[in-house]
Amino acid sequence: QLQLVESGGGLVQPGESLRLSCAASEVTLDDYVIGWFRQAPGKEREGVSCMDYAGRNRIYADSVKGRFRIFRDNAKKTVYLQMSSLKPEDTAVYYCGAIWAPYPYYCTLDDPEGRYRGWGQGTQVTVPS
Repeated sequence: QLQLVESGGGLVQPGESLRLSCAASEVTLDDYVIGWFRQAPGKEREGVSCMDYAGRNRIYADSVKGRFRIFRDNAKKTVYLQMSSLKPEDTAVYYCGAIWAPYPYYCTLDDPEGRYRGWGQGTQVTVPS
């Protein structure tokens, strides 16, 4: 059963950067679409970015375009979310989820709980105002 582990969160100042990691202990992520999502206190989970198995198809939420980048290192069995120019509104718990799809796949950030699986405990990102 796929189980993802998120890491790399922390407390940073506005304008600084963080790199989040999403890894699976039992399987490689080569055949999976990976999506990053976040949930702030009192808000619903929202999509941040997703990427297909080959890294060819990637999408970003409007709120993070130009600041965040999703990429994978299959040798390390890890998918990363590089976050730059962080803002207080980026404060949230960040989660990654997976869809098994070893073929070109136009991922979506809609309906995360219905489409993605393997959610971990998340990693907290805090950017104070």
